[in-house]
Amino acid sequence: MYQDEYKRWLAAELEDPDLKPELLRIADDEEAIKERFAVALKFGTAGLRGTLGAGTNRMNIWVVRQATQGVANWAKTQGGTQTVAISYDSRLKSDVFAKEAAGVLAGNGIKVVMYDALMPVPALSFATRYYKCNAGIMITASHNPSKYNGFKAYGPDGCQMTDDAAAIVYAEIQKTDILNGITKMSFAQAVNEGLVKYADDACKAAFYEAVEACQVRPGLAKTAGLKLVYSPLNGTGLVPVTHVLNDMGITDITIVPEQEYPNGYFSTAPYPNPEIYEAMKYGVELAVKEGADLMLATDPDADRVGIAMKCPDGSYELVSGNEMGVLLLDYICAGRIEKGTMPKNPVAVMSIVSTPLADAVAKNYGVELRHVLTGFKWIGDQIAQLEEAGEVERFIFGFEESYGYLAGPYVRDKDAVVGAMLICEMAAYYRSIGSSIKQRLEEIYAKYGRYLNKVDSYEFPGLSGMDKMNGIMSGLRNDPPKAFAGKSVVKVADYAKPEETGLPKANVLIYTLEDGASVIVRPSGTEPKIKTYFTTLGKDLAEAQAEKDALAEDCKKILA
Repeated sequence: MYQDEYKRWLAAELEDPDLKPELLRIADDEEAIKERFAVALKFGTAGLRGTLGAGTNRMNIWVVRQATQGVANWAKTQGGTQTVAISYDSRLKSDVFAKEAAGVLAGNGIKVVMYDALMPVPALSFATRYYKCNAGIMITASHNPSKYNGFKAYGPDGCQMTDDAAAIVYAEIQKTDILNGITKMSFAQAVNEGLVKYADDACKAAFYEAVEACQVRPGLAKTAGLKLVYSPLNGTGLVPVTHVLNDMGITDITIVPEQEYPNGYFSTAPYPNPEIYEAMKYGVELAVKEGADLMLATDPDADRVGIAMKCPDGSYELVSGNEMGVLLLDYICAGRIEKGTMPKNPVAVMSIVSTPLADAVAKNYGVELRHVLTGFKWIGDQIAQLEEAGEVERFIFGFEESYGYLAGPYVRDKDAVVGAMLICEMAAYYRSIGSSIKQRLEEIYAKYGRYLNKVDSYEFPGLSGMDKMNGIMSGLRNDPPKAFAGKSVVKVADYAKPEETGLPKANVLIYTLEDGASVIVRPSGTEPKIKTYFTTLGKDLAEAQAEKDALAEDCKKILA
């Protein structure tokens, strides 16, 4: 079967000059052929993501065309404007894939509006809404290593596609022959015929205006003298982030030179993820040299933002996604109450794997904090529900522990542009009152308790990886652990049973322990990994860390 498909590709005119040599190189390697052709990349609510290369289980122009044909078939049944928005990031072949997708949509009679240069995920979500599109496509693999690329699909609300829509698109993909079943025209022809247009300056200006409208203390940053080091990690953040920061009066910005411009090889950060020190290293070293108040980095598609904060001794400490979520929630609540801009019955939203410290902060400010499944589309869904009820102004903030934040209803995905703006405004505010982000975080811990939230990941690569992951999750369900590190499990929440959790079905298990600590086990939706999330609460960091280490040791026996 896979050998037949391999031979079919080998005989075809593949158009991309990289594909045929790769196929010839593996001619005598049964395992390599099987790995590329035995399965196809699966299209889900996060779209597609995979290694660049030849074959159905790789990211290449044929897989992109086939996926786009699926989106086109779905869009044609949706009425509306019959328009799709497209954006792309700095990854290898992202611009090529964006034009290929545009050509397929145009070939199917669907109009395309795309950015004239690389732009981040939130700008794509914004354009999808701004132009009242049927769908949006973002070519990106987010923060994965450079050998990956991907295809994110969005619905008309600017949210990642719903399960139902994604299932229809996937069914259409499966019945489209990857080499012969695609209707397309060249990008040049699509532009000439007026089927592809570029997003205009008014759309970009409206995006920036919507972001800047989320300031809590407008004008404050102009006089605070904040000194910033910023790294776009060779991605899409440079233009939008510096544009917004300059508008709000933050001009003392030193860009990390090695990571300033688009570079899909990510040669200084093999894993371009602001969650990890290796990606932040150049920025932190520059911050030490410059004596910056803050070092900030956005991932390649600029939907996540991470920081290193300055400590009293002049060193810099990375802030976790949970800590930043809590800091921003606290800052927005206190600032909006002070400014008289807090809505009646305010609502914040976070994912079920994020920190319970946020619950304590929200309660303190009288804010309803809603819990949703992992994946920012569920936060977007809460905003949509408020909008439908005519109460969208109640939404003040949404976050998930994986460094995703949103503070306004103008998009339906996480936005590192607004995240960067609010983090810098918050840092400027604390600087102006003789405090700092570090000091405020310590005050929060002193008030609510020393929570610790940590995530560990276990990788399961190769064709058998998914089977192993499924086996582990089945084992946990069939023979549930009675205790972790000697602490009894007092409650198990299985999110595969929506009748018990009240949320849509998800492959997540949450164990609550006798001392209030929790262990969460969840396979990643985008990578061959199982993630474990630990929450512990100690009288100090050392105590919380010791319990986390003991819990992790027990989990390793089950997962490794």
